[in-house]
Amino acid sequence: MSNPPRLTLAHATLAVKQFDDTLAFYRDVLGFHVTNQGEVPGGGRMSFVSQDPGNHHQIALVEAEQLPSHGFVMADHLAFRTGSLDDLRILRGKLTSAGIDPILPICHGNAWSLYFNDPEGNGLECFVDTPFHVAQPFANGFDLDQSDEEIAAATEALIESEPEFQSMAEWRSSFEARLG
Repeated sequence: MSNPPRLTLAHATLAVKQFDDTLAFYRDVLGFHVTNQGEVPGGGRMSFVSQDPGNHHQIALVEAEQLPSHGFVMADHLAFRTGSLDDLRILRGKLTSAGIDPILPICHGNAWSLYFNDPEGNGLECFVDTPFHVAQPFANGFDLDQSDEEIAAATEALIESEPEFQSMAEWRSSFEARLG
């Protein structure tokens, strides 16, 4: 029996009721660009948005009269990787200016994350990788107002006695060997 193919997430599709406001949030607050828009057969509008020139759309927003119910944001969300803690600081400022509350800073040991909801209640996470690996699940708050060095030192001190603590480079090498 052959191994299943490796899959990468191509896009997510979200049902939204307040279409214009939600599109403005993804465009103006999170920095996505509209790649196409149109009408859904049978009614409603649809917008495709992306920040990646290699992906026509990372998210498709579809206008809907009724929305599905959403659960706890840490278990029911879309996650976006960013490049630095400064990126998270900038994003937190934009979210605060847009009236988004609450914004939850969570350290997972392997990532520093901000959790929040879009205007429709869809859960979102924006994160930056840490240089560490620790067994998951792991979650603890962290202070994004500290310097990068202080956050890294506090994270390492917090997780160094946790199961599977190692550098992310070591973990990736081990996982790559397991994948064959």
